[in-house]
Amino acid sequence: MGGEDMRMTCVVLGVFGFANHSKRHGAVTVDSARDVVLAHWNGAADAVLARCCRYVSADGEEHELGVEERRKFEKIISDMAEANLSSFALAFKQVKSQLSEIKRDLTLLCLVGLKASCRPVDKDAIEACGTAGVSIKMLTGCNTTTAEAVARECGIVSRDGIIEGRAFREMSPEQQLEIVDRIRVMSRSQRADRLLLLQRLNDMGHVVADISNGTKEGSTIISSNEVIQPDVIINNNFDTVVRASGWGRCVYTNIQKFIQFQLTFNIAAVVVNLVSAVTKGKVLLTSVQLLWVTLAIDTMGALALATDTPPLKELMRRPPVSRTAPLISNAMWRDITAQAVFQVAVLLAIAFGTGENAMIFNAFVLCQVFNEFNARQMEQKNIFGGLHRSWMFLAVVAVTLALHVLMVEMLAKFVGTQRLSWAQWGVCGVIAIMSWPIAWVVKFIPVPDKPFHEILPKFTFRFFSR
Repeated sequence: MGGEDMRMTCVVLGVFGFANHSKRHGAVTVDSARDVVLAHWNGAADAVLARCCRYVSADGEEHELGVEERRKFEKIISDMAEANLSSFALAFKQVKSQLSEIKRDLTLLCLVGLKASCRPVDKDAIEACGTAGVSIKMLTGCNTTTAEAVARECGIVSRDGIIEGRAFREMSPEQQLEIVDRIRVMSRSQRADRLLLLQRLNDMGHVVADISNGTKEGSTIISSNEVIQPDVIINNNFDTVVRASGWGRCVYTNIQKFIQFQLTFNIAAVVVNLVSAVTKGKVLLTSVQLLWVTLAIDTMGALALATDTPPLKELMRRPPVSRTAPLISNAMWRDITAQAVFQVAVLLAIAFGTGENAMIFNAFVLCQVFNEFNARQMEQKNIFGGLHRSWMFLAVVAVTLALHVLMVEMLAKFVGTQRLSWAQWGVCGVIAIMSWPIAWVVKFIPVPDKPFHEILPKFTFRFFSR
């Protein structure tokens, strides 16, 4: 009987949707031509086989499913799983009286194996996540053998990192918290197991991204518990995790760059004006000059640092940052202190030496511009690393310098200074360039891993308790 003939003579009486606990779904049809009611089932091979008592051989004959035959089919299913094949079975039953009997005593039609391979793009993404310190956990409805084979092919699993969803579900919360970090693969998992795993990871303080293969699973996780706020990615593309993680690290790094650049300027300006006000009775940097630095130099500096985006591979080689870690790291405080001390010392030396207000203002601005190079590489000694790729950064710096030259030479009266000679420009340029070797030397100074705000209270207590 062809497909068209079957559609003409068969009527669907009911459909049984796929259920996670039974791992199968089915339909009941009636063939009006033969006056036969049939129940059709398909699903996980082991789940369907457990409901069968007969099977159809290759010649189309039905036979009793004895112990030996069942073992042969179980061996086929096991071999499929070891060969990285997801197996499912097709079965049927002729319904003669009660519909309640349609779920057991089935007749096995066939076993089918589908290759459950890991895409090359996913392999690369998983490897990149491992380098970046991102832990991957695979949740699947497949049996343990198939899940382990797929995970090994993708490079996810460790020997002791596999658990079944039911086993995890039956553990106490304390036991779940104890093993949740070691889990790499959860086989035979349901949506409830996925949510439970997210809850335990959330309890451990982890940042979680959930990759779902459809909007239904993603929306279920979001709406099930308002306390959990995972990032749910529903495009079924694992490479999205790498891009999302890289973007997040890029934004975080750019914020740190600007904070380091901005704090150096603020600390130097405040200290210079404070010292000059106390010692000379007037400030070295006027309100108009500081306004120019804030509006023009800092704005252009922020734009330059924001456009200096490291490559994705470089971002993914950096270790993850804890959500409780301070935004200003110890290395940033070291660099900020060194540059601020240098700028304060130079500006005060000019103030108490020549007293040239124009040179003070010019040197201060050029120091900020050249400090942008130091801020773009906060922890690397080579501040020019990757500069050939950052043409936008160089363009913004060039525009900044052009605007400043225009301000000093054409609008000197507006900022309360006078035009500078070539020699004065050269001296200011040398002073600004000195920030580069200082930044290189300072990066050799080691800093503790523990944040300074946790170290200083103990140090202060010991100092005053003597």
